[in-house]
Amino acid sequence: MKIGFIGLGNVGGKLAGSILRNGFELTVRDLDRAVAEPLLANGARWADSPREMAERCDMVITCLPNPAASAAVLEAEDGILAGLSAGKIWAEMSTSDEAEVRRLGALVTETGAEPMDCPVSGGCHRAATGNIAIFAGCARETFERALPVLTAMGRRVLHTGPLGSASTLKVVTNYLASANLASLCEALVTAGAAGMDLNTAYEAIRISSGNSFVHETESQVILNGSRDINFTMDLVVKDVGLFQALADRNGVPLEVSPLLVEIFRDGLDRYGAREWSPNIIKRLEEACGLDVLAPGFPPEMVDDEPEAAGYEVIPTGRP
Repeated sequence: MKIGFIGLGNVGGKLAGSILRNGFELTVRDLDRAVAEPLLANGARWADSPREMAERCDMVITCLPNPAASAAVLEAEDGILAGLSAGKIWAEMSTSDEAEVRRLGALVTETGAEPMDCPVSGGCHRAATGNIAIFAGCARETFERALPVLTAMGRRVLHTGPLGSASTLKVVTNYLASANLASLCEALVTAGAAGMDLNTAYEAIRISSGNSFVHETESQVILNGSRDINFTMDLVVKDVGLFQALADRNGVPLEVSPLLVEIFRDGLDRYGAREWSPNIIKRLEEACGLDVLAPGFPPEMVDDEPEAAGYEVIPTGRP
């Protein structure tokens, strides 16, 4: 398959790199051509428009900051929709609203092409090594056609059901990660205020029932002081907002979520949209006059697992 990739940001650039590294013919595009240069130097091709990419490629992937950006790339006069035709695949890897994915998917289907939403989870460090997890919402036949490409980008690939189902689950899991980050900030500041050694506190959480993926990654860059997890405050605000909207549409009277939305909106107002998301801890550090820091932690996360072949994850209870 000839693959096209639009959106070469913190995650997208690494996913595109995995596609190229695994031997696929790759065409790329981004508003900033400079971010594509490393890929172009390694054999990728450049598309002058999304339409040109869609005409040239069998599968076009979008990995963009928000649903509005994806809509613009698809629906513009020289957009993806104008270049799609029967047998091609559009794969939305952005974190998006499931209703918007289905709306765009219907337009894709009208061209004869097949839509899928396939967001990722696991952090930029795992995107870089091809070990990230991928959710895929689409017809089973589309999933099987796309699986070799998905397993080139990710280690664990889960077919979640019809179009939109992957976006729903991505919003759910990002909400959980954001809630975990907020609670870890409270735990670390409280441990520090109580006079605990923070290196010891980190290990106590890591070996206990309080452990999590977020603790083993984001707590490390918090304690280092870099707070660099390649994820910004505005993206958390988008994610928790999407989760709250999902709950509202389905009549779920959430209690924690509205507070989480308020916390991260306050963080965005205080520190800026492009502040690293773990710096939400600064709200508590400032309130308590503490610096939550400890020696020996890395400034950024690096995946220590070697790249391995991806595979489909079969849900428990499924044949």
